[in-house]
Amino acid sequence: MALPFLDTNILLRHLRQDHPLLSPQATAILARIEQGELQVRTSDIVIFETVYTLQRSYQQPRDRIAEALLPLIDLPGIVLPGKRHYRKVFALYRASALGFADCYHVVLMQRLGITEVLGFDTDFDRIPGLQRRES
Repeated sequence: MALPFLDTNILLRHLRQDHPLLSPQATAILARIEQGELQVRTSDIVIFETVYTLQRSYQQPRDRIAEALLPLIDLPGIVLPGKRHYRKVFALYRASALGFADCYHVVLMQRLGITEVLGFDTDFDRIPGLQRRES
């Protein structure tokens, strides 16, 4: 049997505690996951969407976002391919001006041994060991 998919709104309602009905339900779901009663699958896009919403819509600082999301991502009951790499992604996100997606891409490139990026985003120029080119 396939695992249920954990969507962004569960994470957001739990972290924000801003809805009288949905926030407690989201927290209860995550408590079941934490206690080992429930296992779910999620995706990188859910993590990206959560970070983006917390940062843009709720103006949460990067440190607070990382501190809130990393323990949830680390829960054994959350299946997320590549989840062990998120510690590095969030470390770069906290320490740099790069957007979250770019931090993810830098960590991915490092994992894959890629040292060159084609693009116009000069933020990549600040990453040691990474060479950006435009053509």
